[in-house]
Amino acid sequence: MVRFARSRSLALLAAGVLLVPSAPSHAAKKKAPPRGAPAAPAPLPARPRPVRIPGSAAPPIDLNAAIPVIPPDTVELPLAAKGAIVLESLTGRVLYEKNADEPQFPASTTKILTALLVIEEGDLDHVVEVTPDDAKVGESGLNIQPGQRYTRREALYGMMLKSANDVAHSLGRDNAGSIEAFAAKMTLRAKELGATNSNFMNPHGLHHPQHYTTPRDLACIARAAMQQPLFRKIVATQYATWGDGAYAPKELHNHNRMLWMFPGCIGVKTGYTIPSQQVLACSAQWGCDEAVSVIMHSDKPGIWNDTKLLLTYALGKVQSGE
Repeated sequence: MVRFARSRSLALLAAGVLLVPSAPSHAAKKKAPPRGAPAAPAPLPARPRPVRIPGSAAPPIDLNAAIPVIPPDTVELPLAAKGAIVLESLTGRVLYEKNADEPQFPASTTKILTALLVIEEGDLDHVVEVTPDDAKVGESGLNIQPGQRYTRREALYGMMLKSANDVAHSLGRDNAGSIEAFAAKMTLRAKELGATNSNFMNPHGLHHPQHYTTPRDLACIARAAMQQPLFRKIVATQYATWGDGAYAPKELHNHNRMLWMFPGCIGVKTGYTIPSQQVLACSAQWGCDEAVSVIMHSDKPGIWNDTKLLLTYALGKVQSGE
């Protein structure tokens, strides 16, 4: 059973009031699409107001560094990442990019695509039973044990908040019958979404030399995943209690610190391995405007600073009508 809560501290709410610009009046005057143009996708779901689990302290927030100041004539952002991109969520319009088509290792941001495939499959109350192979997957995990049972819905929270590789393995195996078959589904679905320079070998992102994507492709995948209401709800969750009743429940803490650090942040997923270095796909919403950013092969604090720069730059451009 999963009991989840999404929250911002009072300090973050204050930061949103003080730092996030309201949507300007020009937003209502945008031109209608030309006749014959494809219909715009339905508006993305609004983020409900969250409540934090009692007793769980949020990480400290540096209000002075929440939103960087970017001069209006900026043409190049000082990013630590080797590759980066930021898109306007509604249209997919690229607002800034850096080496966006250079292949990189995605690490645990792979789980964005894993979650999307599981959600698209449906039947989220279907029960997954852990196998010995699931339990053997190393590094970040929830220490699931053979015979343990949980629903796909519960597993999605464990995978996305804890970045649990063992849970991702179980979801992929359950979905396609084997990890190899699920990896093939991942690559095919990515290409269907327009992510044509990617290849996936597993559902969790542990390093494999043939497991790669690009900033542009990862942003495309993240943008598609954020169209799913359940996915949006999960990746915006700050804390959740995870367990199936037979084992001691565990409190999950979302690895994406941007949920606390950046007003308007609504997801998405961090990643790290030694070959990939720091990776982050992130999304933020100011008023009716939303952007998706990706930084790949960055460092710390670059993972956070790069993302703040990208989202601030992008949302500022959108809200100014550029």
